[in-house]
Amino acid sequence: MNKLDGKRVLITGGAQGIGYEMAIKFAERGADVVIADINEERLGEAKASLEKRAIVVAAFQVDVTNPASIAAMRARIASEVGSIDVLVNNAGVVFGGPFTKISLDDHFKTYEVNVLGLVAMTHAFLDDLVARPEAHLVHIASASGFIGLPYGSTYASSKWAVIGFGESIRAELNTQGHKHVHHTIVCPSYIGTGMFEGAEAPKATHILEPDYLAEKVVQAVEHNKVHVLEPFMVKFTPLLRDLLPTALYDRMSHLFGADTSMAHWTGRGPEHPNEEEAQSASGDQAEVDR
Repeated sequence: MNKLDGKRVLITGGAQGIGYEMAIKFAERGADVVIADINEERLGEAKASLEKRAIVVAAFQVDVTNPASIAAMRARIASEVGSIDVLVNNAGVVFGGPFTKISLDDHFKTYEVNVLGLVAMTHAFLDDLVARPEAHLVHIASASGFIGLPYGSTYASSKWAVIGFGESIRAELNTQGHKHVHHTIVCPSYIGTGMFEGAEAPKATHILEPDYLAEKVVQAVEHNKVHVLEPFMVKFTPLLRDLLPTALYDRMSHLFGADTSMAHWTGRGPEHPNEEEAQSASGDQAEVDR
């Protein structure tokens, strides 16, 4: 999709973090931006903030874990905005802490938002994308989708699922001859949005700035790039994981601090609550969107 001017872009989790930054970057290319979020108050604040930047934006409240909510939003978008050309599945949630100290409900919620919500959004909008002359589907996954992540087990495994789902849909579209629908899977390390406050970037990596990653995502859409792996060291992670014996890989992971990177995670903390946050048994708190 070499030209984004006039294209309609829908971003879930668009009221804050990387979603909000992507809205700015897409708008700078001339795209018509639609942001969606579960938090209606924050959604209104984001819309007002974007409009202060002279960005024309539509905003819709949605619960990505509720197919009826998605269907209602899709109908409103079709009526009020028009068919979308780009879908960015960005909404996500993370619960940090030792596995058994996090409630089973919170583990399930991780899969509901990060996996089932993404699948539901794609199921609702994929035919619309196929019907467009040119379209793009973006999934925000994670570098943890390539490795195990202590103190973030269900988060990491949910992102493994996102990568597998994205690769499967990309291949399916190709086999069906829908080569005009391009696909990008984004696998970043920790992003400095507050969602991963307290996490420590492994050695040879760094905490990513949200606007930097947002720019990389938009560039990937412009150039039909299949993967975005950031920062640079993440590009080698899948290869190292596949080539090295498990014991040696585990040793490297420890030396680089990857296996303890979430050990001191706090997230944004209770002073920034929202509907999807919940306390786990250990007092660790969930963080939603990006």
